[in-house]
Amino acid sequence: MLLTLPSALTMQVAHPAVGAGVDEHSVFRTDPWGRGERSLRSVQLWVYGGESAAEEGRRLRALHKTIQGTDTRGRRYHALTPAYYAWVHATGFPVFQHTGKYLNRRPYTEAEERQLYAEWLQVGRILGIRDRDMPQTIEEFWPYYRKVLAEELDETEVVRELIAVDRPVPPPGRGLVRLAWPLLLPLLARFRRFITIGLMPPDARTAIGLPWSPAQERRLRRFGRVVRVLVPLLPERLRYLPLAREARARERRRG
Repeated sequence: MLLTLPSALTMQVAHPAVGAGVDEHSVFRTDPWGRGERSLRSVQLWVYGGESAAEEGRRLRALHKTIQGTDTRGRRYHALTPAYYAWVHATGFPVFQHTGKYLNRRPYTEAEERQLYAEWLQVGRILGIRDRDMPQTIEEFWPYYRKVLAEELDETEVVRELIAVDRPVPPPGRGLVRLAWPLLLPLLARFRRFITIGLMPPDARTAIGLPWSPAQERRLRRFGRVVRVLVPLLPERLRYLPLAREARARERRRG
């Protein structure tokens, strides 16, 4: 999941309205580590939070009520405009569907894809996305998705910053990682760009105008093979984030 998030985020901010909202109202430039940690915790709550999931959905909507302005096409936007809010949520589905070819031990079956989409809709309801604002079946989703790619997505300023190789801010604190940051930065930045573009669905990559070569595709496939072999060998505390581990433990106790 951690590997797929940058691709989904980049597709979100490639929408001019979403990109403008992030550009003008987010702290991703000044506090990227804190922003990332808060976002990751929020995503986990949607799925594993139980009663806290709905509360988190309400908190997010309240947080976005004041986010509005004018995008790069001169259109007024509001963060809770249904089309924009739904697109932010929708991006995760094609990214997960696409990255399964690289990171899963086997591709999704048709039944699994339908289950994944049904669960995606359920998470959307937790976030306050109404059924009429999201395609209700996979057959309806793909025409909607292609329409947004064709009519909306651009290489926005925020997209350029997210895939830049010279932007990552050092982590807070004074530990060894911060001291070694000048050496780690080039490696981390190149890897982030590689994963962000590589794990993005090819049609979205083309719509935004991001480059990708056959040699990069071969490297990504090799990387995926390594992930598929190594991750199942890791202990549970390394394979799952804390809220996911707690949820799994609760289910085992119930069983």
